[in-house]
Amino acid sequence: MSNQINEYIEKNKDRFLNELFELLRIPSVSADPKYKGDVNKTADVIKQKLVEAGADNVEICKTAGYPIVYGEKIIDTKLPTILVYGHYDVQPADPLELWTSGPFEPVIKKTELHPQGAIFARGSCDDKGQMYMHVKAFELMMKTNSLPCNIKFMIEGEEEVGSSNLATFVKQNKEKLKADVIVISDTGIIANDIPSITVGLRGLSYVEVEVTGPNRDLHSGLYGGAVANPINILCEMIAKMKDDKNHITIPGFYDDVEILSAEERAEMAKAPFSLDEYKKALDLSDIHGEDGFTTNERNSIRPTLDVNGIWGGYTGEGAKTVIASKAYAKISMRLVPHQNSDKVTALFKNYFESIAPKSVKVKVTPHHGGEPVVTPSTSAAYKAASKAMETTFGKKPVPVRSGGSIPIVAMFKSELGLDSVLMGFGLDSDAIHSPNEHFGVFNYLKGIETIPHFFKNYAELSK
Repeated sequence: MSNQINEYIEKNKDRFLNELFELLRIPSVSADPKYKGDVNKTADVIKQKLVEAGADNVEICKTAGYPIVYGEKIIDTKLPTILVYGHYDVQPADPLELWTSGPFEPVIKKTELHPQGAIFARGSCDDKGQMYMHVKAFELMMKTNSLPCNIKFMIEGEEEVGSSNLATFVKQNKEKLKADVIVISDTGIIANDIPSITVGLRGLSYVEVEVTGPNRDLHSGLYGGAVANPINILCEMIAKMKDDKNHITIPGFYDDVEILSAEERAEMAKAPFSLDEYKKALDLSDIHGEDGFTTNERNSIRPTLDVNGIWGGYTGEGAKTVIASKAYAKISMRLVPHQNSDKVTALFKNYFESIAPKSVKVKVTPHHGGEPVVTPSTSAAYKAASKAMETTFGKKPVPVRSGGSIPIVAMFKSELGLDSVLMGFGLDSDAIHSPNEHFGVFNYLKGIETIPHFFKNYAELSK
């Protein structure tokens, strides 16, 4: 089987890259309404590619927002069914001036970690490149007559803005989406020579806060020192969210946090990690975080609170001496198992309001959230993925917990009763959500090579 897969990839790799480039050139930014036409165009292209690959019943499913592309190939109802989830929307490309090439003009450049070259473009790794691996792996299995079980595709266009309409679609289409397991490639591996499978994800509570002082912007000379400055006060309030040990001070925040045993933490520590390389990659002289935990623990098994954006007052060229009427911040909290996003959001709101001085008014607006999840590493699906990666990488993959959030994983479990296999192929250094996002050519092709082995293994282990 391996020879057949590798021969097909070698014969078609240039086309696989060119087709991905076609997708990457479309700026499918779901957060910005001006790209609405481009987001819808991307859905149309994916529909076309699924049809060309051999899928049946391919359709553009309308939602209250952007559409979901659905397709399937049912070869035998007695065989297991794998549901592939991915997303075709991307993050905004800003700040544009920090890109070394156009964010929607994909090019291949060699890097230290990608000597075979990496595809630089917004969405290359998150998630167009990883999603499209599944489309091409499906094509490979169809063209080589080696599809061993049924497959369904559900590819959405709102993941980067919270998947607000996906839950409704799932609830309304449970029969259509009926499957045995879900496979998602929206995560990564430790390194190109150290494969890994993600078995845990953090949840998310995301809020926006507004602090209002005077009813208009004021002259900072005439009013400075006499009225509340919302920007100053917002900064002071944010500073109160953590103590000198970087412990979050919101009352009740840690009540439900899962505490791992010393044995579990020791097992996590076996994953290869170089603190010096970590600091070098980020150009940091030292690290920062909650006392008592390692870097890998801080970004996976511990909850966080981070300011994602803060603004107010005059930020243009030159000087304008004003006390702003309002100040704003966007704040995200990453959650760990047993924490609940609604509960944490309520705790944040109560605390934020309680520490506000009487001289200002505050408003907390919840945005999207999601629940943390740990997926089983004893299931047939995990074993199938592990064996597939061992076949193509030559090493057994390491199970790891990720610091990121994919809220729909918990939703799939609650609504469809299905566990997800998080079999991603990106690297942490691929700059997703940042300027110069990229995805290794090696990783893209390795994903296409590995996925058919996963299907074969799962079909055999499910008998």
